[in-house]
Amino acid sequence: MSRWPRGEAQIEQLIATKQLQQVIGGQANGAHLLLKASRTLETAGEIADQDPDSAYVLAYDAARYSGTAILANQGLRPTTSGGHYAVEVALRAQFGDGFRPFGAMRRRRNELEYPSGPGEITTYDEARKAIQDAEGLLMAAQQLLPTISIF
Repeated sequence: MSRWPRGEAQIEQLIATKQLQQVIGGQANGAHLLLKASRTLETAGEIADQDPDSAYVLAYDAARYSGTAILANQGLRPTTSGGHYAVEVALRAQFGDGFRPFGAMRRRRNELEYPSGPGEITTYDEARKAIQDAEGLLMAAQQLLPTISIF
């Protein structure tokens, strides 16, 4: 398998600016992150009706694990300076708008985690939508993992 060509320049820039780092060995395997994403999604679904805020954040975490799994399989890992945003940029650069929900979820998760005022909450319907989006991202990651190799 060869390097994934789409978005190559952006990935190289993320590496050069230390927002992503290259990893080898066991770190270059995203399978365990897909399992973690699946478990996290299950938990989000179980609590969505009682605690939509937490369910939303868990759905986001599952989506992030899915995206990070793809990067791990490429031998890439986000750094503390790149963080969650680097995952978003890398996914969109390489795999396109199919990963657009991740960016919206990341921004909404930030609003919930760092509220600008009281009353910054989510609804059950919003949490369910996030869970559905995260399920779609997990399925996409499961399909992509066997087709990608080290960057």
